[in-house]
Amino acid sequence: MSPRNTKPHEIVERVLELSRADGCVVIAREESTANLRWAGNALTTNGVTRGRSVTVVATVDGAEGTASGVVSRTAVTMDELEPLVRAAEAAAREAGPAEDAQPLVTGVPHSPGFTDAPAETSSAVFDAFAPALGEAFARARSQGRELYGFARHEMESAYLGTSAGLRLRHDQPTGALEMNAKTPDRTRSAWAGRATRDFTDVDPGALDAELAERLAWAARRLELPAGRYETLLPPTAVADLLVYQQWSATARDAAEGRTVFSRAGGGTRIGEKLSGLPLSLRSDPHAPGLECAPFVLAGSSGDDASVFDNGLPIAATEWIREGVLEHLLTTRHSAGLTGLPMTPYTDNLILDGGGSRSLEEMVAASGHDGPALLLTCLWYIREVDPASLLLTGLTRDGVYLVEKGEVVGEVNNFRFNESPVSLLSRATEAGRTEPTLPREWGDYFTRAAMPALRIPDFNMSSVSRGV
Repeated sequence: MSPRNTKPHEIVERVLELSRADGCVVIAREESTANLRWAGNALTTNGVTRGRSVTVVATVDGAEGTASGVVSRTAVTMDELEPLVRAAEAAAREAGPAEDAQPLVTGVPHSPGFTDAPAETSSAVFDAFAPALGEAFARARSQGRELYGFARHEMESAYLGTSAGLRLRHDQPTGALEMNAKTPDRTRSAWAGRATRDFTDVDPGALDAELAERLAWAARRLELPAGRYETLLPPTAVADLLVYQQWSATARDAAEGRTVFSRAGGGTRIGEKLSGLPLSLRSDPHAPGLECAPFVLAGSSGDDASVFDNGLPIAATEWIREGVLEHLLTTRHSAGLTGLPMTPYTDNLILDGGGSRSLEEMVAASGHDGPALLLTCLWYIREVDPASLLLTGLTRDGVYLVEKGEVVGEVNNFRFNESPVSLLSRATEAGRTEPTLPREWGDYFTRAAMPALRIPDFNMSSVSRGV
């Protein structure tokens, strides 16, 4: 039987029926993706793809504890399920006791529609978007600029079943639009991106207008040396920095003295004030427009997840409240080790700072006491020092000089060295929170809402000659 003729819930039930282990968890994921790509003001490719993956977690009890084995495969048919299950069981028997072993989760009500067919996307998601994109091409062509980019929409249905009785399902739409505008001689480039659930709330014409303005700013080119500058970080750049911070905010590592969230002398920095602004960083699986899985879906165990926690409900969590660190990422195991509440990873992130000004209004209030910089986005972000969460990376596709409230030209790109935790402590203004697309991490994390931040002394550590 082909994968397309087998429903995901049937795979889940068959895996559980085949299992001979003491415990079994199975996650069947069905994914469809629709995409458009364009270059030089013309579509180049488009299409729809589909895929399936199955992850089996087998647990085996022993005198020294419970072991787990995890095996994942793609494009699995019914006939291939038994070898998959046996491979997971063999992996569990060969492994030592799992440090994070916990009883499998119970008591979670079944998801409605568990036995229904998976949700799917199609090229129809672009029915209104594609004509508007064509209009943007025509406008850009007539005004002497070239548009490049892509639009991608994914729909993933995840089905989770366990030998402890769980039957859960979550349908996750994910969309992203990225667009570059270039001058025909390729000397100027600008980027803009948007995250979306269904492409009804993105306007390619508006993005083109935004990019046209930035290309006009770049007509005047200025050189600046490395140094510390008052800098406006747009929401996309703030998202890239805080997503990395969130990935690094595991409670166990902090309690063991290995991260920026470790308290000197032992323990964590929970309860410590991290920012003088009333900044609140939170995750909520039910946040409007940023909805994500309301239960744990873990295909492997690590510092921020445990396969034993699969199906555990996820509640809204304030990681930072009014500038104070409130929670760090925990599994049931690490919560027990640290004495902290169970606060699992959630696939969205929202920063509220109480501000009401748009980025444009923040620009108008900048550069009155000296030059200020307006960034477009950050790129190639890498960790330098986990103890301070010092990150390095590059600016890209436009760094603009602001004087007396107006953008007066484009300056060279820079390499930066900054810690997002330090930036939160030094920020002097947060703008209006809005949905945004992290550029660096957009392949992994799209559900973010951030304000622009004003940093009085952002560290541009060296000049970069990249575009």
